[in-house]
Amino acid sequence: MLRGPRLQRFRAALLQWYGPRARPLRIRKTRDPWAILVSEVMAQQTQITRVDEAWIGFMEHYPTPASLAEASTAEVLRAWAGLGYNRRALNLQRAAAAVEARHGGSVPESIEELEALPGVGPYTARAVAAIAFGRPVAAIDTNVRRVITRVAGEDLRPGPLQTAADALVEPGDPATWTHASMELGATVCTSRAPRCDVCPVASWCASAGSVATPARRRRVAAPAFETTTRWLRGRIIERLRELDDGAWEMLPTSIGGHDAGDIEAAVEALQSEGLLERGPDGAVRLPS
Repeated sequence: MLRGPRLQRFRAALLQWYGPRARPLRIRKTRDPWAILVSEVMAQQTQITRVDEAWIGFMEHYPTPASLAEASTAEVLRAWAGLGYNRRALNLQRAAAAVEARHGGSVPESIEELEALPGVGPYTARAVAAIAFGRPVAAIDTNVRRVITRVAGEDLRPGPLQTAADALVEPGDPATWTHASMELGATVCTSRAPRCDVCPVASWCASAGSVATPARRRRVAAPAFETTTRWLRGRIIERLRELDDGAWEMLPTSIGGHDAGDIEAAVEALQSEGLLERGPDGAVRLPS
């Protein structure tokens, strides 16, 4: 990988490119550790532009870990509307409670303590450490992984990949570096058709101009989303979000194309995950 003056020029080229091209996302304007933790959990499996809209409203409801930890689960699930993957909302609430109980209400700085929070893995922990606390560590998502492996000219195993990515981080501004490297992978160093001709770091990339565009594979038609269990789970939670606090509902025997057996299986799974409560008569509601 790069060292010395070549590394310095690589860093400068990426940051200079990023400055005028950064998307105007509000989540990138804060350095508040709690706000960043919230945004990074939201960004797990959700497009950053969707997160940017939802994050504002969620932070108005829950500006501190304590405010989220003390809220009812039903309130949190309602505030999470539109983001999907509702288990993340429960994990974030549990993380908020852990921050209060273990760290006096302040999001911890160390990667080890961050990873110990519910729902926080290696990527999220390093993103918070770099953006909120200025730690010179790389947060490796799919886009960053692609950039690093192409610059290196080889596929790297997780350990060497993290080492290589950490070595590239601009130590004077890890937060901006994190955003810039993600933006490069998302907009220029793309999976199918990388735009090496406009890449700011092509001069230092072992793969520049030589990345073959993958042959288009025959696409197998995916089942309609409405036929999936994920869709059904989402519709059940959406129905319950519309109820008044504490209100119960008897679900119908069919929802979309799903029959009573499908609904029963989905309810049992949602109940086991803590996403709904079930009364003795079979009625359901969001957790209190």
